[in-house]
Amino acid sequence: MNGPLIVDLISRWIHVGAAIVLLGGSIFMRFVLMPSAAALTESEHEKLRERILLRWKKLVMAGITLLLLTGFYNYLAGDPPSPRYHMLMGIKILLALAVFFLASAITGRSSALQPIRQNRAWWLTVLIALASVVVAIAGYLKVAAAG
Repeated sequence: MNGPLIVDLISRWIHVGAAIVLLGGSIFMRFVLMPSAAALTESEHEKLRERILLRWKKLVMAGITLLLLTGFYNYLAGDPPSPRYHMLMGIKILLALAVFFLASAITGRSSALQPIRQNRAWWLTVLIALASVVVAIAGYLKVAAAG
C-alpha cells in the first residue's frame, strides 16, 4: 500500500465514522432520548438537556469539522467520472451545509436561533431526513463511480 492510498483510506474512514456518529446520535436523541425525557418534570428535563447538550455540542462541532475537511479532501483527491457526478455532489454538499446549520442551531446558544430550539423535535426530524438523503446520495455516487 502506498502513502497516498493510505491517506485516502484514512480520510474516508474518518468521514464515514463522523457521519455515523452524528446521524446515529441524532436518531437516538430524537426517537429514544426525547420521548423518554418527556416523562421528567420540567426542572429535571432542563437539567438533563443542559448536561447532554454540553457534551453533544462538542461532538457535533468536531464532527462537522471532520466532515468538512475530509469531505473536501475526498472530493479533490478523487477523479469524478461525469457531469452528473458534479451535479449530485453539489446537491449533496448543499444539503450537508443545511444539516450542519441545523445541528449548530439545535446545539447552539444564539438567541436568534431560539425558535429552532423551541421546536427541537421537528427540526431534529428535518435534520435526520436531510442527513439521510445526503447518505443516500453519497452511496449512489460511490457505487456509480465504481461501476
